[in-house]
Amino acid sequence: MPESTSSHPPRDHPDATTHPAQNPRLSAAASSSSSELASLQIRLHKSLRQFPDFPTPGILFEDILPLFADPQLHEDLIRALELHLVHNYGKEQKPDVVVGLEARGLLFGPTLALRLGAGFVPVRKQGKLPGPTETAGFKKEYGDDFFQIQKDAIKPGQRVVIVDDIIATGGSAAAAGSLVKKLGGTLIGYVFMLELDFLKGRDKLDAPVYTLLSSQEEGPAPTS
Repeated sequence: MPESTSSHPPRDHPDATTHPAQNPRLSAAASSSSSELASLQIRLHKSLRQFPDFPTPGILFEDILPLFADPQLHEDLIRALELHLVHNYGKEQKPDVVVGLEARGLLFGPTLALRLGAGFVPVRKQGKLPGPTETAGFKKEYGDDFFQIQKDAIKPGQRVVIVDDIIATGGSAAAAGSLVKKLGGTLIGYVFMLELDFLKGRDKLDAPVYTLLSSQEEGPAPTS
């Protein structure tokens, strides 16, 4: 049996064609992508708005809508998410399907999927999708809620990434992840624009979590 293949070289002899330290071109490309992503993150974060006591007293609402009102910012957002996914999964292992969560994951999920050459599948609140569906419940601050996905939306073995605007307690994202697995999809990660770190929502998720922009470190927030 051969000691290694081109995709699995020995640890002490990394493949010079794929290892950045051995290939100056790859190293330079990775550095350039990292610099571009950092610049995009700064520009996007400066464009966010915060509204205190909305929708209820004590909540500091993160408004992402300015990113969609300006076509250049919208392009910057999609480019930043694309850079992350290509860097982490490579062009050969990119997602087959992007799943966007109701409501704001539906704003940018389809565009990101199109950019990646992937399909797009919505996860919506109960009763909003036609035909046979799978259902998963999750807790919110006012009680239980339910997500649904169409039963034929994801084929077994397809690589799936779930996207939404913000991760708070992680309940809704975890429910969406369970729906992907019910259909036989391979969940490779979650991508969010913002994260409320103090709620530790990522602890509920069983796939890698990526947050594009830094957000609130402490304070009250809605459950999502």
